[in-house]
Amino acid sequence: MPTTREAILSALHALLRRHPAPVLRGEILRERVPAAGLLILRDGDPGEPAVMLSPLRCHYRHCAEVEAIVQAGTGRDAAFDSPAAGLGSALAVDRTLRGQCDWAEAEAPRPIDLAVDGAATLKAAVIPIVLHYASADPLG
Repeated sequence: MPTTREAILSALHALLRRHPAPVLRGEILRERVPAAGLLILRDGDPGEPAVMLSPLRCHYRHCAEVEAIVQAGTGRDAAFDSPAAGLGSALAVDRTLRGQCDWAEAEAPRPIDLAVDGAATLKAAVIPIVLHYASADPLG
């Protein structure tokens, strides 16, 4: 049986896979970025929980991250907007990730341009996804 944290991250990964761009989890950036872009889910940091006793409940504000990357010539900015907007729309429809967490919300993307020798510049951003949930076990 997966832990609460793993169930939530798996549900987030499944939600992201609805997007037309390939979605990886915890992998390194590929040499080639597909035309539709690429999303990489990073597990992130669960942070320090707020603990309630009797019964024990650990309340987390877990910050996962989605790296959105596109590599396109003239339409790079428009191509970049699609994964970020798609992620926001998907989360707006299912804030509890099919009942796995209390609330999920995206924060503003932090964009960056990455130079690549001999290729078009990559446009990338880290999009923080804040996951609110509780667990009876700090390891779960």
